Amino acid sequence: MDVRELAVPGAFEFTPRVFPDDRGLFVSPFSEDAFLKAVGHPLPLAQTNHSRSRRGVVRGLHYSDLPPGQAKYVYCPRGALFDVVVDIRVGSPTFGAWDAVRLDDVEFRAVYVPEGLAHGVMALEDDSVISYLCSTGYNPAREHGLDPLDPALGLPWPADVEAVLSDKDRTAPSLAAAEAGGMLPSYADCQAHYQRLRAG
Repeated sequence: MDVRELAVPGAFEFTPRVFPDDRGLFVSPFSEDAFLKAVGHPLPLAQTNHSRSRRGVVRGLHYSDLPPGQAKYVYCPRGALFDVVVDIRVGSPTFGAWDAVRLDDVEFRAVYVPEGLAHGVMALEDDSVISYLCSTGYNPAREHGLDPLDPALGLPWPADVEAVLSDKDRTAPSLAAAEAGGMLPSYADCQAHYQRLRAG
């Protein structure tokens, strides 16, 4: 398993070994040993999510109130996705920074999104599937979104794919509006939360 920290500190890309043969292939998108070595604590698992999207569908940018927040380990078992992570932790040295990774069913890369970051994906092919391992269960009262097309963020969604958004994501606030409204997590609270996880 190859591991790379993204430009947003605390977020990681994991690239597993893929073993193809004449029957198909075998791959392990998640390895606890590799995760522990990179992140410094286990991944609590409370829920798994699975969604399928047609080409162009954008899901996100989503995040959860902290505490407890929701960490995600994301991979693509079918099709291809453009995956984006954004630092929305107020007071972070990299506030507003983002990084992007292609997830697909060829290399089976995965992305770890810790609590306090915003996450979004765009389907690059019809019938693309995204699978999430989630640290907490879904709690709609604590779930929030940001405008994935916010020009101030300048996210590099592929220009040759027409974005398809839900009404909820289309009307989500910009990062600046969410910050002004006190809707974003603080960097200090996130760091304290990560330290508690590492302490066990």
